Amino acid sequence: MNEPTNTTIARTDLRQLRRVFRGRLLGPGDPGYDEGRRVWNGSIDRRPGLIAYCTDNADVIEALRFATGRGAEVAVRSGGHSFPGQSLSEGGVVIDLSGMKRLRVDPDTRTARVQAGVLLGELDTATQVFGLAVPAGIVTHTGLAGLTLGGGIGWLMRKYGLTIDQLTAVEMVTAGGEVVRADASENSELFWAVRGGGGNFGIVTEFEFRLNPVGPMVLAGPIVWRMADSARLLRFYRDWISASPDDLTTAVVHRRAPAVDFVPAELHGAPVVMVVACWAGAIDEGERFLAPLRRFGRPVLDLCAPQPFTRFQAMFDPSFPHGRWYYFKSRDVDVLTDEVIDLTADHATRFTSALTAFPIFQRGGALARVGEDDTAFSGRLSGHTFNINATCATEEGFAQERAWARGFWSDLAPHESGAYVNFLMEEGAERVRAAYGPAKYDRLAAIKRSVDPDNVFHLNQNIPPAPAG
Repeated sequence: MNEPTNTTIARTDLRQLRRVFRGRLLGPGDPGYDEGRRVWNGSIDRRPGLIAYCTDNADVIEALRFATGRGAEVAVRSGGHSFPGQSLSEGGVVIDLSGMKRLRVDPDTRTARVQAGVLLGELDTATQVFGLAVPAGIVTHTGLAGLTLGGGIGWLMRKYGLTIDQLTAVEMVTAGGEVVRADASENSELFWAVRGGGGNFGIVTEFEFRLNPVGPMVLAGPIVWRMADSARLLRFYRDWISASPDDLTTAVVHRRAPAVDFVPAELHGAPVVMVVACWAGAIDEGERFLAPLRRFGRPVLDLCAPQPFTRFQAMFDPSFPHGRWYYFKSRDVDVLTDEVIDLTADHATRFTSALTAFPIFQRGGALARVGEDDTAFSGRLSGHTFNINATCATEEGFAQERAWARGFWSDLAPHESGAYVNFLMEEGAERVRAAYGPAKYDRLAAIKRSVDPDNVFHLNQNIPPAPAG
């Protein structure tokens, strides 16, 4: 296998590329380069040798050939939300898909064809015109491509499953520069792999999705208690969700109350715990089911109300803006046991940043009814996903907050039932293998060998190609 190198891009080489590349090319020193190398996670600071803003598949192929022909490391970026910054290469070539935003919705067949540069909010806006949606994420400026390839958890997953469970086909550029289609009948092994295997197998430039009826009004939003109520609330919540219908997806979030308009000023900065609910069925049925939660203890704020799905999807955007310093750790657990609840309530008192928050996503429902071996995504039967987010405005205090996240994650280890690859950071090869399990990992490695034997696409939660023979 030829290891890629980080190279200096020669001006003569760039002149050759510009003759065949229709998009914009940015290198160090060019106007806009410093802005172009920024990604969502402000703690990532890398200087690519070249950023190639692609307009179509032909540009993707030319940028890929340019990089591999010079032994340059390849990074692929759509929304730039990769937690560990894998959409940037130090000194290599960034193949940027952010300008590829064609989006076609067919309300009659309830399908959508979506290019890789589309963001979640853009997809929601286009589909909700027809009362349709793809289950996808919780922050609207997330890129659809990376979220989908890792699985795609979000507010509709218990009703309709993961984002990949709506995926019917992809168009992609392989490491060899070939445009291929993958679906259930054509390149079916590759189609299996991209549904949860991340960006290991090529550059997906277009997705085809099945759409689902949603809203446009949903019963959604947070109900908030003081942090001191955390353990008691989590025990109630554990019992309450045991009867959850598929229409309901929830997350428990511990944080300091944000200083935003819809939160009363007296709560700004106060340690709180909230249950964020999204009921995607009949509103009156949702009100009846949520009533016991509203009555539990003494909530200090109740913002769970009928609202447009698009508004709810954007509710948490202010908590995760571009440029903050983010560090994430994650584990799945089957059950919120008393021990898990007690250590969660304890660690919730230890973070210091006013920007840190950690959601615990409720799983189950439609997500769990897809066969474990039907897609590369693993851990469908896990009950909850902990997404432990350490967040600071700048580098100040970041090391301390990161140490808190790592400590919490370590204490959860005895209770782990799996891991979501989109929430991994820099854990390394063994953690990636564990996230898929031995059988799936070996199958993925074999597919990788067939489509990317030189591991060109390794800036991801990497699955190296299986050895030949």
